[in-house]
Amino acid sequence: MLRDTSLIHLKLMQIKTNRIFFSGIIFLILANYSYSQQLGQVTFSDASNLSYLSIMTDQGVLIRITTDGKLLEYGTELQSLRSNNYYDPKLQPYIGRVDYYGSESDSAFKGKVKTIGTCAITYYSHYEETTKAGKLKSVGTLILDYYSNYDNAAFRGKLRFLGSSILEYYSSLDDEAYRGKLKSVGNTPIAYYSTFDDKLIKGKIKSIGSVSWTWYTSFDRSELRGAMKSGSYRANVGSVTYILR
Repeated sequence: MLRDTSLIHLKLMQIKTNRIFFSGIIFLILANYSYSQQLGQVTFSDASNLSYLSIMTDQGVLIRITTDGKLLEYGTELQSLRSNNYYDPKLQPYIGRVDYYGSESDSAFKGKVKTIGTCAITYYSHYEETTKAGKLKSVGTLILDYYSNYDNAAFRGKLRFLGSSILEYYSSLDDEAYRGKLKSVGNTPIAYYSTFDDKLIKGKIKSIGSVSWTWYTSFDRSELRGAMKSGSYRANVGSVTYILR
């Protein structure tokens, strides 16, 4: 009787162990699937205007896209051997498999990139509203959506949702120095110097989240004017790298 009880107890322990093991496997699979693509970088030109956003795939490939839903380039970053803070602005070409939509595809995305490695890419078709037709619809697991014709003119047609992150822009009623510029990414606010600031720094980024920047003004030495005074050209805020070129 004691032996039978021990066998039953052992079997129950094995069943419990197996359940924990398989639950762990399922969790890891779902976690990998959920984070297989995510916003990795946001890049500005002249430390002022948004150039593009970069989505990181599960294979470590950066896919650069514009706020009007175009795919610019894809590849990997090349870090400088002399500085940990400098990377080549141009991506190194991705050498894996890349497929394109064929001639039988919708006219809005015929010939465009279909897959980059394991990352599938879709586009809005020609019969969608004009603010969406032909634009990126999804990059892997991330769904993209855009502001409509009914939204403010300053950001009409621009990228609104990137997965669960919402992108907001300053409206046509805001200060001229940052009107239409990126206002926030998810919970991260972005502020700029206004028209009331020195002419050399107005429109430049002032802060992203809790990270701040200052710039030399027209009152400084001629060789410094307009250059960065404090801050870094790459800043990680809320798991996203913001790059000022």
